[in-house]
Amino acid sequence: MIPRPVHIHYLRPPDRLEVFHQTLVHEDASVLVTLARNVELREPVVVDGRVVLEPGSDAVWFTFPGVWHDIGRFHTRDGRFTGIYANVLTPPEIREGDEWHTTDLFLDVWLDPNGNVRVLDEDELERARAQGWVDRILATRARIEARELREWAEAGTWPPPIVSEWTRERALQVLAAAASDESR
Repeated sequence: MIPRPVHIHYLRPPDRLEVFHQTLVHEDASVLVTLARNVELREPVVVDGRVVLEPGSDAVWFTFPGVWHDIGRFHTRDGRFTGIYANVLTPPEIREGDEWHTTDLFLDVWLDPNGNVRVLDEDELERARAQGWVDRILATRARIEARELREWAEAGTWPPPIVSEWTRERALQVLAAAASDESR
């Protein structure tokens, strides 16, 4: 597979739309793996007082068609792996031209390298529900997804093996090989 750019339209209710430009490095029927290089962030992502993703770092993302979450392998700028981060969201619409569309459902699940798991941003989902940005049905669906991910992580059955297989280094090797092929 030749890596190619994808554009992920990520709606954060009520109306904040961000488009993430990433590179697709692997695809099969069950997963799309992308690499986000030099991530642009307003501020670092911090979990339990520790920076887990910072501006200028890389993240490997796993998008599963029809599934209510995606998964990111997070790193610091120096390439150190910090853990697994899952966004609870609506199943992505994969459109022609490598345009993907999804809506954030506020909850996130964090799995650190030691196997500790936490559900994050429950207060944000409550606020969104109170503001009417997310209806009762979607809020319930988000809570179910986050609870299941936490339970599966605690049981050692999540994330799926492909998340361990597609490291930052492997994704960078795919990009380097493609660049080498193009230069010949």
